[in-house]
Amino acid sequence: MTLVITMTIAALILGALLPLRFGAVGFVAATAFLFLAQLAVNTAGGFARASIEESLLLFNGSYIAYVGFNMQITYRAFAVPVFALALVVIIRLFRRDRVTGAQD
Repeated sequence: MTLVITMTIAALILGALLPLRFGAVGFVAATAFLFLAQLAVNTAGGFARASIEESLLLFNGSYIAYVGFNMQITYRAFAVPVFALALVVIIRLFRRDRVTGAQD
């Protein structure tokens, strides 16, 4: 839960700092960066906070299976940070369009 809160705060900050001229490509890049950061923390933490060596014993020594398992856990816990990032970017785009008077 602490990691989700930390990643949500990071998403809010990243959404506030992301230049709006990058548009959808910038949003996807920011999302990928946040996902990889959360995946790295999950993978480095070990399975149930055990060491990496003990965690690999559970996955028969396969790094691929271990990282895949952590990708699945990260994917399931990643909805809140992406929602926070999207919310900040959408609010900033709405304000920019309101100031510049852009219309459809």
